[in-house]
Amino acid sequence: VQLQAFGGGLVQAGGSLRLSCAASGQILSSDYIGWFRQAPGKDREFVGSIDWSAGSTTYSEASEGRFVISSDNAENTVYLRMNSLKPEDTATYYCAVSTFRSTAASHYDYWGQGTLVTVSS
Repeated sequence: VQLQAFGGGLVQAGGSLRLSCAASGQILSSDYIGWFRQAPGKDREFVGSIDWSAGSTTYSEASEGRFVISSDNAENTVYLRMNSLKPEDTATYYCAVSTFRSTAASHYDYWGQGTLVTVSS
């Protein structure tokens, strides 16, 4: 499976942005697609994940209530809708696949190329 995240850009604080993660190759019904982010000088941080078959989602504390993850299985695409963005959301955002639900980056394989989100104050 190859993943590519796109849709990043510059947005003002309080604004919204939708990222996409397009997958080529087969995503198994048992897989989870996770979103992570990494700010300069910081560790990669879990944002949220979605169960590919059930559509159930898990979010970090930082993203709960502001971010929404959804999927279009027919298009092999997962979305990350980010609302009420804050300057501290500035980071490169990545998507990845895991065979089980996890918040740990080390449990994810097939990382896509990240997309940069910059939130100005």
